[in-house]
Amino acid sequence: MGRGAGAALLAAVLLLAGCTTPAGDGQTPPNPSIATSSAATDTGQELGVDEIGHSPNMRLVANVPLEAPFNGPQSWGTDLAFQGTYAYVGNYDGFMVVDIADPAAPKVVARVVCLGGQNDVSVHGNLLFLSVDSPRGDDTCQSAPGDATAPASWEGIRVFDITDKAKPVYLTSVRTDCGSHTHAIMPTPEKIYIYVASPMSAPDPQNCPPPHENITIVEVPVADPKAARVAAKPEVLKGRVVVEDGGVGFSAAGCHDITVYPERKLAAGACFGDGVLLDISDPLRPKPLQLVQDENFAIWHSATFNNDGTKVVFSDELGGGIAATCDASAGTERGADAVYDIVDNRRLEKRGYFKIPREQTPEENCVAHNGSLIPVPGKDIMVQGWYQGGVSVWDFTDSDKPREIGYFERGPLPKGARLGGSWSAYYYNGYIYSSDITKGLDILEINDPLTDPAKAVKMTELNVQSQHSY
Repeated sequence: MGRGAGAALLAAVLLLAGCTTPAGDGQTPPNPSIATSSAATDTGQELGVDEIGHSPNMRLVANVPLEAPFNGPQSWGTDLAFQGTYAYVGNYDGFMVVDIADPAAPKVVARVVCLGGQNDVSVHGNLLFLSVDSPRGDDTCQSAPGDATAPASWEGIRVFDITDKAKPVYLTSVRTDCGSHTHAIMPTPEKIYIYVASPMSAPDPQNCPPPHENITIVEVPVADPKAARVAAKPEVLKGRVVVEDGGVGFSAAGCHDITVYPERKLAAGACFGDGVLLDISDPLRPKPLQLVQDENFAIWHSATFNNDGTKVVFSDELGGGIAATCDASAGTERGADAVYDIVDNRRLEKRGYFKIPREQTPEENCVAHNGSLIPVPGKDIMVQGWYQGGVSVWDFTDSDKPREIGYFERGPLPKGARLGGSWSAYYYNGYIYSSDITKGLDILEINDPLTDPAKAVKMTELNVQSQHSY
């Protein structure tokens, strides 16, 4: 989801929202009673409120609902990370630890209250990291929303020790300029580098002065994580100026999302008005290789490499995640994914677009959002959340002609509710995990000849913005 910057649209997008709450017996009903449509629909408009539709090759295995203390009006589910047999689910009010050893019977291990949007999450070893991109009065988990221009205002990265999954311990925080909307980790044996992506704040000349051309890199010593600090602020958008119709110029506004692929020595940034390809041979000195723009993109939102590191999928979050952009008026190339091949001398070349083929209702916020590769050797296949457009599995092996393989979606939210659906949908060890903003964690399965080879690929850790070859 986009964060408030100087533009009115992004300002409207920003919705603000250590102590651990015991999870009771940790039992969650694996298959709640949900109305299901037996007929796969091509329009997305035939489903009733909260009714489920899906392609024949996909099914809902289990659901972990949002429950107290994550039952407030803005207790929205956000991003996901995985380690061993655990899923970590971000929430505007903190994060949840779920035991997924048996995906059909997931068990909540802990619900950790730590206020601050978006609380996008990643894990490595015994450490968990949260991104906070809403000004807080201080860095504590109980902090109230604050004034970004106040000297004591805080936003950035929080660090937890998750040695005891049932009782995560808040260790420290690192304040970053303009906050931390999302982040990607790059672990080494001695240090963990955190690439922090953040947009320009609402007018804040002290803490986030324009032009916002840099990213922030936080360095976390593995042996002493409390010594985490900002290690670099490389300028990756230096000199980026665009002149709009009428001659109005604006400069860089920061990056929404950065994905690193250390084995390929590459990173890709979705930086609001641009896509950027970076050389990260030196982790603290990323070097821009190319900046690209797309006439159909409104808000460059995220980036995903294929396994070979020869393609990047960029997504456009038209409407900032709160608008209904999967209707006929938006068309097939706006609010969509764009596939770029990486060609001669690591240059980006645009190929085809992908957008879900089911038209949604005007009441359903829908646009391309977070997804991951499905690890099928020799193929480029991805699963992706589309807010109320649901979860889509699609094949971009042919860069020019990507196509959908399967889908899962719910009908519109109850009357009066406008923000919902799949924030992130990722594939991990045979199942798709979807963080639904209001419904909790959905666990899905796809059975299809094209995706079945992925079931043989086993991972021990997954942070989607930190890619590794499979």
